[in-house]
Amino acid sequence: MNYIKGFDRKQTVLIPQTIDQLIDINNPVRFIDSFVNSLDLISFGFKDTRNNKNGRPPYHPADLLKMYIYGYLNKIRSSRALEKESKRNIELIWLIKGLTPDHNTISNFRKDNPKAIKKVFRATVTIAKNLNLIGGILLAGDGTKLRAQNSKKNNYNQKKIDRHLAYIENKLAEYCAALENADQNNKKVIETKIAKQNRHKKEYQAIEKQLKKSGEKQISTSDPQARQLVVRGVITEVCYNIQSTVDAKNKLPIDYQVTNQNDKKALVGMTEKAIDIIGNSTFNFVLDKGYYTAEQIHKAQKTGITTHVCIPNPAANAPDKAYNVSEVKYHKELDYYTCPAGQILKSNGNWYNKRVYRVKQYKTKNCENCSVKNLCTKAKYQKIIERHEFSEALEINKSNIAKNPEIYAQRQALVEHPFGTMKRQWGFDYIMTKKSIKRASSDVGFIFIAYNLKRIMNIIGIEKLMKIMTSLTVHFIFKKLIYKLPKPKNIFNNIYFLQTQNIDIILLNLKCKKLNLDF
Repeated sequence: MNYIKGFDRKQTVLIPQTIDQLIDINNPVRFIDSFVNSLDLISFGFKDTRNNKNGRPPYHPADLLKMYIYGYLNKIRSSRALEKESKRNIELIWLIKGLTPDHNTISNFRKDNPKAIKKVFRATVTIAKNLNLIGGILLAGDGTKLRAQNSKKNNYNQKKIDRHLAYIENKLAEYCAALENADQNNKKVIETKIAKQNRHKKEYQAIEKQLKKSGEKQISTSDPQARQLVVRGVITEVCYNIQSTVDAKNKLPIDYQVTNQNDKKALVGMTEKAIDIIGNSTFNFVLDKGYYTAEQIHKAQKTGITTHVCIPNPAANAPDKAYNVSEVKYHKELDYYTCPAGQILKSNGNWYNKRVYRVKQYKTKNCENCSVKNLCTKAKYQKIIERHEFSEALEINKSNIAKNPEIYAQRQALVEHPFGTMKRQWGFDYIMTKKSIKRASSDVGFIFIAYNLKRIMNIIGIEKLMKIMTSLTVHFIFKKLIYKLPKPKNIFNNIYFLQTQNIDIILLNLKCKKLNLDF
């Protein structure tokens, strides 16, 4: 039996194939092409460099955007790798029509357009909403850490700088002492070592000066805005914290934000953006205990959403946990607490300024003679309960979780599904860019764009999507044409105008009929 053989490379082809014939009708690159063609990129804020009179003409932002979306969908993020693929990858050659931009042009496009890339992501969310893929009933939020292009070695705080400087001072003292008793040959070696330590000393002093000038607690030298954050337990990494909000219906992210802080102050911002995107504030929002901050929960509830923020384990503030503050009942109408022993704890009505919040203090004189005092408190005279100004918000949040425990139970499966795909399956567990949080945002934006487009393709199917996207493209062309048309804005009365704009009237008409659209 013979093997299957390929074609003869030197065989003359009578009817040559076009590049378009090599790309399957349901190939995802056709969807990428239609998606980008449906966007008004200049209004999104992509840099329009056509007015640059120096040098050769620029590349259209649509071509570079298509290139990046294709790259991220195929786990290619490097500008040099994309440059190489543009010369050998038949899908990419078809997508950008044989253009071969150099890696600097490709890299600068990502670097210069973080806000516009965010708007492209929002366009994927809009498509998902129009396709009824977003429910807007249950949302989940969480953060994940992506390693920055900055090692721990090049991350400094004052304590680390002091440790290095102390080590250098000890070494200098040792070398100076050795220098006094050294012979002529050894003196040169020791003087070289002293000069080296003095150079290091100046470097650390310069970093210390930069740290104090910044007003930050730490500084990174390779990526200045990256921070050393806790990844899990006691493990830390120099990274960025990516906040994301995910809709429960199809596990589609509707928002992302790149930060260099922990989760504690992120809830309000995530809530406001989610309301703007969903269009209402009647949804349930589930988050883990990293977001358990009283003031943030209070402000989020004021917007109208229902919070389900995981409650951290209470501190054991009583010898017997049955007498912890969490077990003491508060009566809102009369403003007092009832303890498990039946005693009433009242406040004098005054507010006291504490380190974070204002508080009221509740106590009773009956504590001293109470039979269970040893189980309730370690205080010498009486137990004092402090109720801060946002306690009611925490009680509402606790009640929400108690009434619907099945809602919070879905959190991990919802919000960590996209992160798992991005980091484990695609290998995007680090930031590709460096030098600023804006550049990191561009990289993360393309990751989320790729994820949403992939999910939409998997749920709807390429064939159906292509019809929808063609409809959007035609709608976009009409929108631009009608805006340009002289009054009255009637396409039938302006055929000559359309022809002057190099628009194929017959082709548009055929597309519209195929999609059951009026032309």
